Amino acid sequence: MCGSSDLLFQFPLKDWGETLFSALSRAGGKAFSKIAVGYNDVDVGAANRYGITVGNTPGVLIEMTAKLAVALSLAAARRIVEADAFMRAGLYEGWLPHLFVGNLLKGKTVGVIGAGRIGSAYARMMVEGFKMNLIYCDLYQATHLEKFVTAYGEFLKDNGEEPVTWKRAATTDEVLQQDDMISLHPILDKTTYHVVNKRRLLMMKKEAILINCSRGLIIDEVALVEHFLASQDEPYMKPGLADMKNAIVVPHIASASKGQVKGYLVWADPNNVEPFLNENVPPPAAYPSIVNAKALVYLFQSYEHDN
Repeated sequence: MCGSSDLLFQFPLKDWGETLFSALSRAGGKAFSKIAVGYNDVDVGAANRYGITVGNTPGVLIEMTAKLAVALSLAAARRIVEADAFMRAGLYEGWLPHLFVGNLLKGKTVGVIGAGRIGSAYARMMVEGFKMNLIYCDLYQATHLEKFVTAYGEFLKDNGEEPVTWKRAATTDEVLQQDDMISLHPILDKTTYHVVNKRRLLMMKKEAILINCSRGLIIDEVALVEHFLASQDEPYMKPGLADMKNAIVVPHIASASKGQVKGYLVWADPNNVEPFLNENVPPPAAYPSIVNAKALVYLFQSYEHDN
């Protein structure tokens, strides 16, 4: 780091901790922001010690990440990757009634662990798109999601179809035990590290599908390999995961959408701050969030009191 700077943007490539925040502070930096959603690689405590504001952009990747989770869900349910490899290997000689039999989703139950912005968007897509029932687990009640599923269930009933249902599970275990497809969307912290482990994998239905569009470390991948399931670590996979034919493994591509740039247009001109300051218009899609706002307010109030 050289020169001076008031604000530093970070692409998600390197962990930020004591050393780098100290250097940013010495360079005159007052704020640090990730052009991404997750900030598990940022030591917010270190930023607080140097009075540096930490920001992220939680709204920009909702639809894209949810749609990637849906894509992985369909690919796993219909065994697309296995079938593709079969064709490329020249093994197809004609239709057989039991060739790559997959799972139908209608009437099955989708489980969402972490029903925040992305988890709720994924749930809506799976419920409305495939008429699946929903069980979700979150620290906070997903009121808007519940109302959506209830309204859609009433719509189906009015049209002579079986209504969809929802349930808020009290525990992660409940979701894993009851659902046919589980999608993981929690933040990564000490409470969610390896939240899906060997013990919890044993709880799942034999043919359940597990999708992870959160952080790789949400799942114990060693246990996954043992159970022939799919996920990813970032940026390295555990030995054996790539050899699992029934695993769909992708790199960090949830934000890799042609429409994604729309959410970042506001950053094209670093001097264009009007979209953030005008209270009379909706905020841009990439509207930043201040991660450590409460801590800094307390820090500054303490400073003013002492002086």
